[in-house]
Amino acid sequence: MSWTNEQIADKVLEYINDFTSVNLGIGLPTMVAERIPEDKGLWVHSENGVLGVKGRPTKDSVSPTLINAGKETVSIQKGASFFDSSLSFGMIRGGHIDYCILGGMEVDSEGSLANWMIPGKKLTGMGGAMDLVHGAKQVYVMMNHFNKDGQSKLVPKCTLPLTGFGVVSLVFTDQGVFRPSGNGFEVLELADKSKTKEELF
Repeated sequence: MSWTNEQIADKVLEYINDFTSVNLGIGLPTMVAERIPEDKGLWVHSENGVLGVKGRPTKDSVSPTLINAGKETVSIQKGASFFDSSLSFGMIRGGHIDYCILGGMEVDSEGSLANWMIPGKKLTGMGGAMDLVHGAKQVYVMMNHFNKDGQSKLVPKCTLPLTGFGVVSLVFTDQGVFRPSGNGFEVLELADKSKTKEELF
């Protein structure tokens, strides 16, 4: 038994305080915006200059001028604001974003994150991740637990190029919720309570 992507997103939301600001990385983390309860009061920030992203638009409301940092069309909530990238990154670098949720290729026991390149593969660039991992108050990683070869993405030491050293607070995967502890990972929740640590790491 493992969690679906929707269940991972819902679990992430359980660990985010109400009425806070959140930045969502591209890929799996964008699903969080679609799952936010109306009464939670979250303000979703996108580094291309939007505060108040609500999720994906309907066919009737889609606008080519409303996009997130991943160039996906979005809808916005009442009271949303727009600004240039210098102000947006000033918000990030100034420590004004409460949470950022990023995808990951590896997270190690020291809380380091590798999520932007695999040597020898096509390079798309780091984007705003380098700023986010050092500017946001809490960094959460949302990813599949195992890679395509069936190996755990939670590792003793990252082997891929780092996005940030010692920056990850919590990791959310289809197998559970984990906290880097310095010499391993503390298991906070398991999707399948019958699994053992040996099967996860």
